[in-house]
Amino acid sequence: MGPASLQEEREPAKQSKEEMESYHCLLQAGSQLESTLQQVTVPVSMKEVGGYIEKQVAYLSGGRGEDSSVIITLPECSAFSDIPEEALAKVFTYLTLIPRTRQPGVKFIIILDRRLDTWPSIKTALARIAASFPGNLHLVLVLRPTSFFHRTVTDIGFRFSQDDFMLKMPVVMLSSVTDLLRYIDENQLTSEFGGTLDYCHSDWIVLRTAIESFAVTVKDIAQMLQGFGTELAETELPDEGKTIERLLESHTDKYRKLKDAIRSVSKEGRHLLSNLEATGKENDSQWDVKLDWETVQRLLAQLRDMESAFDGFFEKHHLKLHQYLQLLRYEQSFQEMDLCLDHLMSREKELSINVNTLAQAEEALKRLNTLESNAQEVMSRAQIIILHGHQLSAGHHYAMALIMQRCNELRHRCDTLSAALKTKHSFLMQTHQLLLCLGQAQTWCDDGAYMLANQLVDKSQSKEGAQAALREIGKFLEGTPSMLSSSPEIFAMEYEAVITPQLQAHFGKVFEKHAAVQQMIQNRQACLRKLAEKHVRPVQLVAPRPENQPRSKSPLFSPKHSDGLKFTFDITLPGKKSSRKSPNTRKIEVIHDYQESRSCVSYSLDGDDSPDLLKRHVMRELIETERIYVEELLSVLLGYRAEMDNPALSGLLPPILQSKRDILFGNMPEIYNFHSRVFLQDLEGCLEAPETVGACFLERKESFQMYEWYCQNKLRSEALWRQFSDCAFFQECQKKLEHKLGLDSYLLKPVQRLTKYQLLLKELLKYSPDCEGTSELQGALTAMLNLLKSVNDSMHQIAITGYEGDICELGRVLMQGSFSVWISHKRGATRMKELARFKPMQRHFFLYEKALLLCKRREEHGDGSDKTSSYSFKHCLKMTAVGITENVKGDVKKFEIWYSGREEVYLVQAPSVEVKMAWLNELRRILTNQQKLLRDEAYQHGPMVEHMQLSPSLTESKQQRASVSSEDTESGRSSPEPQPHSSKHHQPNRRSWPGAHQSVDICEELEEWTGDQDTFHPSETEEKKLLKLFPGRYIALADCPQNGPDSITIKSGDIIHLLCEDSRGRWLVKNLSRQQEGFIAAPSLQIIIGNSREHSPRLGDPVNLKLRKLSSP
Repeated sequence: MGPASLQEEREPAKQSKEEMESYHCLLQAGSQLESTLQQVTVPVSMKEVGGYIEKQVAYLSGGRGEDSSVIITLPECSAFSDIPEEALAKVFTYLTLIPRTRQPGVKFIIILDRRLDTWPSIKTALARIAASFPGNLHLVLVLRPTSFFHRTVTDIGFRFSQDDFMLKMPVVMLSSVTDLLRYIDENQLTSEFGGTLDYCHSDWIVLRTAIESFAVTVKDIAQMLQGFGTELAETELPDEGKTIERLLESHTDKYRKLKDAIRSVSKEGRHLLSNLEATGKENDSQWDVKLDWETVQRLLAQLRDMESAFDGFFEKHHLKLHQYLQLLRYEQSFQEMDLCLDHLMSREKELSINVNTLAQAEEALKRLNTLESNAQEVMSRAQIIILHGHQLSAGHHYAMALIMQRCNELRHRCDTLSAALKTKHSFLMQTHQLLLCLGQAQTWCDDGAYMLANQLVDKSQSKEGAQAALREIGKFLEGTPSMLSSSPEIFAMEYEAVITPQLQAHFGKVFEKHAAVQQMIQNRQACLRKLAEKHVRPVQLVAPRPENQPRSKSPLFSPKHSDGLKFTFDITLPGKKSSRKSPNTRKIEVIHDYQESRSCVSYSLDGDDSPDLLKRHVMRELIETERIYVEELLSVLLGYRAEMDNPALSGLLPPILQSKRDILFGNMPEIYNFHSRVFLQDLEGCLEAPETVGACFLERKESFQMYEWYCQNKLRSEALWRQFSDCAFFQECQKKLEHKLGLDSYLLKPVQRLTKYQLLLKELLKYSPDCEGTSELQGALTAMLNLLKSVNDSMHQIAITGYEGDICELGRVLMQGSFSVWISHKRGATRMKELARFKPMQRHFFLYEKALLLCKRREEHGDGSDKTSSYSFKHCLKMTAVGITENVKGDVKKFEIWYSGREEVYLVQAPSVEVKMAWLNELRRILTNQQKLLRDEAYQHGPMVEHMQLSPSLTESKQQRASVSSEDTESGRSSPEPQPHSSKHHQPNRRSWPGAHQSVDICEELEEWTGDQDTFHPSETEEKKLLKLFPGRYIALADCPQNGPDSITIKSGDIIHLLCEDSRGRWLVKNLSRQQEGFIAAPSLQIIIGNSREHSPRLGDPVNLKLRKLSSP
């Protein structure tokens, strides 16, 4: 649908009948409300005359005279004469308009109270009333002055001026309040005139102000509703989805604000009604209150009618915009799908089906299958679009006809593409079958000719030989292809649709060859039958080849016979047929035990196996177990996870599990996609070259990190499984899958598979000594072992509690483990507290790239497998302020970690020397990297370069040991002498450990690792603590595990030979006891060799002088 069709659909939507009717209803309701407002509102508001009304110049008490005349009272007012004529006219207009709007033509009675006034003032007031009063004045009742003098003057003055006043208005001069009761009933007069009418002027002002404010607010709301309705009706529909979304959002926001305003004014009206009702109950005779109540009630009713009309109009307009947005998005989806279908149709037309050979047919079928796969995916998306169109139509979309037209177009195009692909697939399959039959026929002919050529003529001269040859020919004829059993015409009719001129020529040649071979066979059969019937003198037969030539295949034929040894692999997979086996076949049987959830490979091989053959066996095991692993993951995802959406099983599934599938299965779909689509293909590509599998693992090393999240989620998954393991849903799925084991066994597969890789890589390394790719295999093994360690460390890390910061900011977790710890502080109170502690604390260390966390391990409450551990956070040591002391006198398993220039010192005892060495190596690596960064920063600042010049012998050794320390021997010691220099930051003397009873012997004369930049200024005392190693043979006094691909393993008692030191401070060491050779760091060697050496050339050998004494004193 292009812009034109969109415009066509937009106009009907804009001019929809229902929407226009709603709009007219809104306008009509607004007109009625406007009319009511005109009736009940007065041109003059309380704001304009409020000051004079408050001064009680005049007021409406609510009383009525004869003929329901409205009484207006002008009480005593000393400033009456000072009121401007214009203001007085507005006051009279305001007071008269209130009754006139309710009761047109109403008459008025004015009570002029001048009992304390004089005749001139009364005369002036009457004159002003006559000039300013706008209403139908029925009577003016004047209460004359009460004093004798002023009353006399008033009587005389009124007698002479009566005619003037009576012409303008009827005036009655009253002597007292009692005279007033003759004209007005007592209950219509206020208390000041001896009446019983209850009137409060301030309450009247508040009530009138509230009524007028309510009327104004209602009028404003009505105008806003009409204005917004007109804006909606005149809105042009844009052509962009984002613009429509913004328009919908803007309209909705305005609508909500208007609704809030309507609710507010309705609340105000209801409150006003309640006040009027309360006033009316107190005084039923007040007609004005009743009229005001009716007015407010009518305004509220009409406001509700207008609100209802507006709601209906907005709902229809909002629906129109929403449906238009749906139409735009649907059209966009249609256009994208139309382009995809066009592309597929063009690819389908470009795909040629004119093939002449079997290889061409197979290649064409392969391309067609790929195209069909892509087409199936696209048509599935098209079906979703069609389904969405039907849903829009079912929702009474205004463009239903156009949407259904698009659905029909998509369906037609999909059907056309599917039919075209199906036709080509049928044609290619038939062509492939034809070429296959022709190939089988040609092969049969070749085999027949070869058989005849290889029959020994001399052996056929006897009756037995002739019968044997006949049986051989008969057995051969039994395998005649079916196509050669029928006539060429029938075969041609069967494949008439696919036979091209080229195939027709091939077809003719095959049948010609068949006829020739058939004739040769018949001639041979006739000859052999004669020989078999009677024994005659041997006759030399003419063979197709001279007998003295070697019997080999003619170039004309290509029968597939060979005498070489064939290797086939019989791989037994669940649900798959076994491959054919020959008697001389070497077998590799993959035995998969579903009950034990493991797979193994058993080799039954004859003779000695070469390393290459064993590598192939391991490689095949890796591939086959990978296939089984992928199949098992797929069975879990389809048989359990996907079944959670099956409506037939929804009754068996607890609702809480529906929302927790990601917890139960973790990221197993991601793992399956990686192994099925990527890793399995990579492994299959390494089948013929097992040595390349190491590079395959290294290339996908980052992808394996997804297992870390799976293992971290495993605890939550197991807890959820234990809660719902007896659920009928899981039992039904297990029954359908015919699994012997439950889901929990299959959820453990990824963890088991991760450990399986490193075992198989070790096997490959075992059979790949000094081969190409060995370094990659070693790197892959190291990567998988590091991954297992990282997974284990991260699973411990998630159990840390109490750490307030973001633990991700500390970097990646490198190591974790439990140690015994003594702590010493410089601060007095803390120092004395720690001095009293002789028993070590048990702490669990987490080493990150930027910090070292010390936690206390706690056992959570639980029974059996529910019991888990957590780690309560205690201390955080930033690596930039950490230093280490590698060796502590008295225990080879102890080392020191000190913080902030030995403000805090942690004496750590590892479980073993191996664990200690592993931690020291990692700590040393982190600190070395920090020193390197600091050194680079120092070189960027000129003034600091002068302070970093060390002696040549010192610089080389200090770069790797700038902050390492180890314990000195009690005997004499020598070390390279540094050049004199000063360091104002570094302290030459070391403090001993203050927190234990052997404080003097624990830690003395140490060479330290630290992250401070002070280590770039080593003092002379510290330089003397460096111990230099010399080549020679030593006896190992401690174990050292292999901690890298180029390292070696050393056990206590082994004889090792130190060969040379490289530029990185590592020694090339040869283990003479184990015939291994590799690199070991110098600090590790100092622990390993101790103070023992196998032999010494002479007493004064400097090596003996340089040895460190690591044994306890």
